[in-house]
Amino acid sequence: MPLTPERALTPERFAQGMTFDEYVAYTATPANLARESGWWLGTVRKDLSDLLRAWYEGPARLSDPQTAAIRLLAAQPDGPARILVISEEWSSDCRRDVTMLARMAEAGGLQLRIFPRDGQRLGRGPRADPAESPNADLVNSFLREQDGQTFQSIPIAAFLHERLPLPLALRRIPCDLSQAPARGRHARHPARREPRADVGPIHARVAGSAALAVLSDLDLGQRQRDSLGALRAGGGRI
Repeated sequence: MPLTPERALTPERFAQGMTFDEYVAYTATPANLARESGWWLGTVRKDLSDLLRAWYEGPARLSDPQTAAIRLLAAQPDGPARILVISEEWSSDCRRDVTMLARMAEAGGLQLRIFPRDGQRLGRGPRADPAESPNADLVNSFLREQDGQTFQSIPIAAFLHERLPLPLALRRIPCDLSQAPARGRHARHPARREPRADVGPIHARVAGSAALAVLSDLDLGQRQRDSLGALRAGGGRI
């Protein structure tokens, strides 16, 4: 169910999410590790906070044109001011994209808040169960819809106006490395979905470019469109 003026995301609800540093710390807590996992290694969670920090300090870097683009977009009167993220750290897609979104928020001066998708049990149904997930209201507002079905897909990144409640733009960041060159040692392992560690810089560029592509589709003035075009023409990938 999408957000509407009657079903609004308030500043108070947004503020209940975690900052990136808070989220990284939370992933290592006993409370988080006691929750059910959904990755290929099984249902038991592992402390992946070091991986989150390593991605943030390593491949999660914006190029200069990407940094210029997010700052330009954030400076617009109705530009993005907040990023709401729904994530679970057992997902390798989430681990990489959350770190990239943290870099985008820093570059653009945006507020970032991260919400876990699940409660104690893994969300397997077409919608989040309010009796199970404390963030079911947000999850069900940003369900992925396809062929008449809904899915609790993650990660979700919603870019929001300063004037809540309504979202500015919403896109599930594409996380399939088939969008990037995959040859030789950069190819996925065929027997599992977990990518190799050495594809990190490629994935970071894809995720950053995808997020900025969403924002650059906004109804900007001609001057802003020209500026974004100049960034692309200057050889930097946005």
